[in-house]
Amino acid sequence: MKPRIALPADTFTEATNIINQRNAEFAPYQAIQAITKSGGIPIILPTIDPADAPAYIDLFDGVLMLGGFDVDPTFYNEEPHYDLGETYRKRDLFEIALLKAAIKSDKAVMGICRGIQVINVALGGTLYQDMSENPKAKLKHSQLAPGNLPTHHVNVESDSLLSTLIGKRSYVNSRHHQSIHELAPSLHTVATADDGVIEAVESKQNSQILGVQWHPENMYKHNKESQALFANFIKRSNEAVARKQFRTA
Repeated sequence: MKPRIALPADTFTEATNIINQRNAEFAPYQAIQAITKSGGIPIILPTIDPADAPAYIDLFDGVLMLGGFDVDPTFYNEEPHYDLGETYRKRDLFEIALLKAAIKSDKAVMGICRGIQVINVALGGTLYQDMSENPKAKLKHSQLAPGNLPTHHVNVESDSLLSTLIGKRSYVNSRHHQSIHELAPSLHTVATADDGVIEAVESKQNSQILGVQWHPENMYKHNKESQALFANFIKRSNEAVARKQFRTA
C-alpha cells in the first residue's frame, strides 16, 4: 500500500479567474508530481481551526511542509521587521498544530523552504525575518534565474542522512529571503551555504524530520539529488506505517 502524504494547503489571497473566489486553497502541482512519482499518495489539507488539526492524523503517514508566506514573527516572540513579507497567521496556526501532532504521532516529516522555517519555529527556534538581519549572508538566496535551475552550492555534514542522499556538496536552487536564526533544541544543522546560512536540518534523535531551504520539487524531473530526497521521504513514511502496525499488532 502506498503511503499517504499530507500537503497542508497554501492560500491564494486574490480572486481566482475561475470562480472569482478569494482565499482559495491549493497545493503546488510540482510537489504533487514529486510525491506521486516517488510512490506516495498526496492528500491536500485545507487550513482549518488549529484545535481540529490532530483529527487529520489518521489520514496520513507523512507530512510535507511546503513553501509560501513568511512566518508571523510573533510565534517566536518578535515584532515585524521592516522587510517582513506577506504573512497569513491562520496558516501558521494550523501548520504548527498539525506539525506538533504529526511529530507526536511518529509521522515522517519533510520541510521545503517555508516548511523548514515552520518546523524550526514550531519546535522553539527563531528566524531572520529578512536576510538583511544576518550579517554573514552574502550570497543571492532569492534567485532571478528560472526556479528549476540551481544557483548556489550547499555544504553537507558527512555524518548526516542528507549526505547519503545528495553528497557532501550539492548545487541547489534558492528562493527565500528568510532563514533560520536560532536553531530549535531538537534539531541540528546538516547543511549550510558558503556564507553560513542554514540550508538543511534533521532531527537530533532519529530520522523523523528532514528539512531543506531550497525547492527540490522544482528540480525533481531532471535532478537525481532532488529525486533522492523525495524517495527517502516516501521510504521514511513507509517506515512510519510499519512502526504503527507493529505497535497495534
